[in-house]
Amino acid sequence: MNIRFDLPSELSASAPPESRGLARDGVRLLVASPAGVHHSVFSSLGSFLRPGDLLVVNTSGTLPAAVDAVRDGRPIAVHFSTSLDDGSWIVELRAPHGPLLDGRAGERVSLPGGASLTLVAPFAPDSRRLWQATVSVPVPGLLAELGRPIRYGYVPGEWPLSDYQTVFAREPGSAEMPSAARPFTSSLVTRLVTDGVLFAPLVLHTGVSSPEAGEPPQAERYRVPAPTSALVSWVRSQGGRVIAVGTTAARALESSVQLGAASGWTNLVLGPDRPARVVDGIVTGLHAPDASHLLLLEAVAGRELVQRAYDAAVQRRYLWHEFGDVSLLLRR
Repeated sequence: MNIRFDLPSELSASAPPESRGLARDGVRLLVASPAGVHHSVFSSLGSFLRPGDLLVVNTSGTLPAAVDAVRDGRPIAVHFSTSLDDGSWIVELRAPHGPLLDGRAGERVSLPGGASLTLVAPFAPDSRRLWQATVSVPVPGLLAELGRPIRYGYVPGEWPLSDYQTVFAREPGSAEMPSAARPFTSSLVTRLVTDGVLFAPLVLHTGVSSPEAGEPPQAERYRVPAPTSALVSWVRSQGGRVIAVGTTAARALESSVQLGAASGWTNLVLGPDRPARVVDGIVTGLHAPDASHLLLLEAVAGRELVQRAYDAAVQRRYLWHEFGDVSLLLRR
């Protein structure tokens, strides 16, 4: 039985917290552990950590990955998800109401400035949403000139790319923000380091999110530096906790353990059948019902603890999605 809860539409954060008069680290923080559920603010994260705990952060930066296009004479948007090793891209065609699922191999879509993309084949045999496509111009330049951040219907207004970057962003490559780290600020990181909390970087470039109920995450490119792996091992040997900042960091860490490789592509799906082996906790936003991310949270913290956290979040009217509130789930 999966995590179950009803999410009222008014609990979807519709704008950055700064537009509501809050600092980035002023969003609410729900902390769930075997000791119970506590409610706080993100700026007080250090109260729930110990010297020697390790926060593993994703340094991937967010791309302006949405571009206007024309398909069969009608305006649509193209979401550029992931660059492939052969230079092609995984893309999603979208109308205002949601993804377009009637793509055809060989179909050509017009992009601004005379550019175009051509659909090659579905990215997965059973997928009608994501396509491998070739593009007539270099995509990084196209996105830099004409792209905008991907946003969904619960965010009605447009916000600058800077609102979709985390303080750790160094290497552009994510179609959507690794949003669990958004509430971190330079001053908060400084306080945590001063208090003895450790940080280590890795990279996982996120693709577009999976809006279909139960749709598993797609393959994503990751890199775990050798010093990060060494620090993870040392912290665990000293009895410290390894806490992933976001599902992306958890997936990358666990992939490096399972695959025995520090970089590459990961298809790893964490869940009850594949529990976390090195991650002891996770800082994460709140995910929609039936999202595959919930299975990953179960893999880290256990189903009962995640269910208690989400029940409390709904009851206390926390805000969901990338501009919303945050949770810290600890299994020990």
